[in-house]
Amino acid sequence: MICSMSRKGNCYDNAVAESFFGRLKCEWTNHHRYLSRSEAIRSLFYYIEIFYNRKRRHSSIDYATPQEYEPFPLAA
Repeated sequence: MICSMSRKGNCYDNAVAESFFGRLKCEWTNHHRYLSRSEAIRSLFYYIEIFYNRKRRHSSIDYATPQEYEPFPLAA
């Protein structure tokens, strides 16, 4: 998986997105071998929607999970 950002030093640099994609590769995709595109999509959906957004502790919010920090009902 290779993410594409703008050139180094460009005003379009996005540290948040770069941090997310770095975590995604380090914590998830480097440990999986996908046999199909649909398998990769399901796996990435799980990582983002279930693990990253609900269970993973984030240093920016005092090592709490997003749900612990700001509990809110999920949109239907």
